[in-house]
Amino acid sequence: MPDGGLTLVLGGARSGKSAHAERLIGELAPPWTYIATAQAFDDEMRERIAHHQSRRDQRWRTVDAPLELAAALDGAGEGPVLIDCLTLWLTNHMLVGHDLEVECQRLVEVLARPRGTWFVVSNEVGMGIVPENALARRFRDEAGRLNQQVAAIADRVMLTVAGIPIKVK
Repeated sequence: MPDGGLTLVLGGARSGKSAHAERLIGELAPPWTYIATAQAFDDEMRERIAHHQSRRDQRWRTVDAPLELAAALDGAGEGPVLIDCLTLWLTNHMLVGHDLEVECQRLVEVLARPRGTWFVVSNEVGMGIVPENALARRFRDEAGRLNQQVAAIADRVMLTVAGIPIKVK
């Protein structure tokens, strides 16, 4: 079990990455901080958010940070933190037209100096076919670059496949 530092938990959609990160943080003493990056733009997303929320009890403090993830981390204190997830955060910035290079650099600088045990969940989106449209290709490429940057500074990297975590680093 990690004690301090940064753990990146990667996986595809519905791979079990969030549940695995929650199990890891659950091995540490609460309270835990859950930094959520999702925004409920439609009914499907509201259901996904509700599903994640149903797994958290009073030991969790939830901070919504769809855009200001670096600031939320700066204010998180020294207890265990779970960030779910980087790819939704990246999507939020793409949708409003922010400079992704600037935003990602700012985030990576904060992630490089965790003040406790931090878990970061992100989607591995580069293992499928090449998307047919430019926006989807850009998202795939930006997510891949961000995951590489975070993996480079992480103390540990896990890949979750079909609910099974695999240690990468």
